[in-house]
Order: sequence, then structure tokens, then C-alpha cells
Amino acid sequence: MAAPERPASLAPAGASEGEGLVRSLTPRQTTMIGLGSALGTGLFLGSGSAISAAGPAAILSYAIGAVLVAIIAVLLGEMSAAHPVQGSFGAIAHTYLGPWAGFLTRWTYWFSAVVVIGTEVVAAALYLRWWWPGIPMGAAILAVAAVVLAVNAVNVKSFGTTEFWLSTVKVTALCAFILCAAFLVFFGLPDHAATGFAHLTDDGGFLPHGAKSVWIALSVVMFAYAGFEVVAITAAEATDPQRTIRTAMRQLAWRLSVFYVLSIILVTALIPWRHLAAGDGSLEASPFVRVFSDVGVPAAASLTNMVVLIAAVSAANAQLYGASRLLHSLAHDGLAPAPVGRLTARGVPAVALAASTLGIAAAALLAFYDVGGIFTFLMSIALFAVLLVWLLILASYVAFRRHRDAHPAEFTGFSVPGGSRLAVLAGLGVLAVAATAIEVPDMRQAAWVGLSFTAVLLAGYALIAARRRQH
Repeated sequence: MAAPERPASLAPAGASEGEGLVRSLTPRQTTMIGLGSALGTGLFLGSGSAISAAGPAAILSYAIGAVLVAIIAVLLGEMSAAHPVQGSFGAIAHTYLGPWAGFLTRWTYWFSAVVVIGTEVVAAALYLRWWWPGIPMGAAILAVAAVVLAVNAVNVKSFGTTEFWLSTVKVTALCAFILCAAFLVFFGLPDHAATGFAHLTDDGGFLPHGAKSVWIALSVVMFAYAGFEVVAITAAEATDPQRTIRTAMRQLAWRLSVFYVLSIILVTALIPWRHLAAGDGSLEASPFVRVFSDVGVPAAASLTNMVVLIAAVSAANAQLYGASRLLHSLAHDGLAPAPVGRLTARGVPAVALAASTLGIAAAALLAFYDVGGIFTFLMSIALFAVLLVWLLILASYVAFRRHRDAHPAEFTGFSVPGGSRLAVLAGLGVLAVAATAIEVPDMRQAAWVGLSFTAVLLAGYALIAARRRQH
């Protein structure tokens, strides 16, 4: 079998060159970066939507999502450990699927991350205004954006340290929530009897909307898991990439699974699911607020606001990191303007970083003019992009594994037993999530918008390829 074509950003397997990027991220920081990107408002505030769709059976949706994400994470970890380079899964897709795949993967992920960065910064500004409504929206957005940009602009070590502590706060808050909720479920309080698990079956049964609802709820659940891919992007700046990525991906997979599934089990055990489904997405309707209120914590909403504020800043921080690194790798491969590939003396892709903040400016304008429909339009692209990137990662893995099995001497490090079969299984799972567009209007919009956006990207790549052939 012929060796696959390598883009400029992809070093030989097992290489440790970062192409000017500085290797200073530790395994602990890398794991927390992944948690910071994936563990956010999708769980803290958005879980009510999944419960509304499936009732207590949303537990199954989160469990299925956890298995699917765990498979993708471990397989991506194997590829990233073998190729710890800038561009990560985008550069790997270029090598094993073709230049078009590398172009499509990186630009799609970059655009989705830019959208998420903008919306997370605006969300953080809204959380600040919840405490201080007198602050102008523009000033609040600028304040949050300045913090996120400053953390990323200093150096990667500063970013890793900050993201580690932001994620630690989130994880600590979630652990506190789980402990409090578990105590109420099993023991109760003097003025609050233990609920047990009767709420899981006493109002229409465990499947009040039927088995089909478990599938429909996946359209909400899977987007809440998105973001773990940032761990793979850190491979080019990890101190010991093979050990770091392997450890980080495995820890991330089981931590996300435990946090999400256990939290949903406890929430639906404590509070009748119809009450959770009736929430309008406001802070006071959050399952976290309700559990803290039941425990008797004063100012439960204020405490939760602090947590979701940190979650939004942490997610924007991690997404900005990932977006800037993929854009930098595109420039290095000649698929983005050359200035985007420049690094500062501290190894930071400053131009790529600045370009990746475009979503903040766009989201700020949309928030200022209250153009809610455009937000939905942009988030539809982001949602489609996540599923498309996952499919491209899995397809890359199948081709990667075929090459690895044919040339074992080229590779060191761990390999996942039955990896190719797992990739196919996970790919079918991702397609099943995409198929919820048949029933879910938001997913249907995501499919139409996303397919159009993909066609534009592929047309752009065709023009670039044609121009290169002429020269």
C-alpha cells in the first residue's frame, strides 16, 4: 500500500515537532481543556430540553451519547497520539482522505467554533447583566471578550493554567451538585423527605413519549457533548503528546459520561420531569437552581449564575484556542491567507487568534439589534458542523487504521482493539443523530443550512485546487 500524502502541517508518525508552536501543556491541563470546552451551559441550563423531549428516558439518550462520544474520543486519541501535530484531525484527514477532506474539516470546525465563541461571549455578558443590569450590553461583551483574548494571547502555558482553573471550578460545582442531589434522593432532610426514584416512573412511566423519544432527544443531547475535540488540537503543544493525549481522551470520556448521566438521573429523580420540561430556559428554571433551592442554599440562582458564567467564559476560551490553531494550520498548508500562519515570539498564532474573534463582533451586533432568527441560523451551521466533523474524524480513522495495520513499523504507542469496527459503529450512530432532522425542525434547518455551507466550502476548495494546478 502506498504511503498517504502528507500536508505540510503533518509530521511523520510519532514526530514531536510543533512547527513553531510551544510544547508546554501538561496532561492535567489538556484534560481540563477538553472538559472546559464540552462541559458547559448545554448541561447546566439546556438539559431541560432533552427531558422535555423524552421525559425520564432522557437518561438513556445521555447514556447513548456518552458511549458514542467515548468511542470517538478514544479513536481520535489514537490518531492524535500517532500524529501529534498542528491541525490535528484536520491535517490527519488531509493525509488519509485527501486534501479536500483536510480543507473541509478544518474550515468547518473553525467556522462552528467562531459561532460558538461569539454566542458564549454574549451569553457571559448576559449573565453579568443578570447581577448588574445597568451595565451596557456592549461594555459587558467587550469585558468578557478582552479577558478571553488576553488569556489566549499571552502564551499557551498561560492559557492552559487559566483553563485548568476555570474547568476545576465547573467540575467542583458539578460534583457539589451531584453530592447534594444524591443526599436528597437517598436521605432527604428534616423538612424534605427522601424522594427515592419514584419520579422516574410515576408520571406516564419511564418512557412517557415512547421509545422514539429517546432517539429524538439525541438531537439536543449530542450537541451538549460537543467540544471534546479540542483535546486533540492540543497535541501539537503537549509536553508528552503520546501519553498526554491517550490519558486525556480516556479521562475525558469517562468523566463526561459520569457527569452527564449521573446528573440527569439525579435531576429526574428529585423533580417531576414535567416540571423540568415546563421550564422556559431561564436561570430560575435550571435543574441546578432547583436542587440548590431544595437543599436550602441562599441565593441559589445567584450561585448558579456564577457557575454558568464561568462555564461560558471557559467554553469561549477553549473554543478560541482550538479555532486559532486550526486556522493557523490551514495557512501553513496554503489553504488560508499566509499572514494567518505567523507566530509571535511566544509561539502564539496572533493573526489567527484575531481572525477567530470575528464571531464575537458578529454576535455582539446581533445581540445589540436583537436579531434572534440570525442566531438560530448560525447555530444551525454549528450543529451540522459538529456532526460532519465527527463523521470525517471517523472516516479518517478507518483509513488511518488500514495504513497502520499495513505498516506497523511506522507507528508507536497504543492502538484500540477493533478500532475500525468501532469507527463504523460510531459513524452509524452519528448518522442516526443527523436523521433526527426527519422529526426535529431545528435539525432539519441545520441539515439544509449545513449542506449548503458544505457545498460552498467544497466549491472554494475546487477553485484553490484549480489555481494550484495552473501554477
